[in-house]
Amino acid sequence: MSTDAMTVEGRARIHAALGDPARLAIVDTLTLGDASPGEIAHSLGMPTNLVAHHVKVLETAGLLVRTRSEGDRRRTYLQLRPEALAALAPAALQNTRRVVFVCTRNSARSQLAAALLHQRTGMPAASAGTHPATRIHPRAVQVARQHGITLDPTATAHIGAVIGDDDLVIAVCDNAHEELADRARLHWSIPDPVPADTDAAFETAFAEIAARVERLAPALHTTENSHD
Repeated sequence: MSTDAMTVEGRARIHAALGDPARLAIVDTLTLGDASPGEIAHSLGMPTNLVAHHVKVLETAGLLVRTRSEGDRRRTYLQLRPEALAALAPAALQNTRRVVFVCTRNSARSQLAAALLHQRTGMPAASAGTHPATRIHPRAVQVARQHGITLDPTATAHIGAVIGDDDLVIAVCDNAHEELADRARLHWSIPDPVPADTDAAFETAFAEIAARVERLAPALHTTENSHD
């Protein structure tokens, strides 16, 4: 994958090329197999000159390449470059050894986030609080258990005893984010389920944290020894 395509400008060109429905249809057609421009015109019911225009735009954006047929040398086939589509995602978080999730009391959201990330990726994850409680909230322990996760009810900690210089710090509540200032790399604005103190509130928080962990996991590029 070229360095240019990995820049914001390169990614913007790819997005722009895909912004036309006809070009997106061509990319969809090439996702599972190669095709000649004529075959694309036939399958999409599109004039060949219009296909040629759209193919040129997609080629310029780095999404397509042409190959010459080994049978009829007059024929060319178009191939999708999957790595160009992969470049649409934001840059990965390189060399992440450990993720530390922080909330105010370290009694619910941060605990669930750390457990979910470790379950999802196997990488080291920890949690801490800016003003930690003495115990994890019982409903947090309960909702975790319902989803196959075990939390130690007494395992709360202060950020000073947990966060290291190389950690990726994620604040999972607004108060912690504002208190940490520049120490948090990422912020997840997840409502605190404790004031409501209902099973539904904790289930909602769990679901949002799980969804965010799913989005985060592919972006974590760990060092070679990060899972040791």
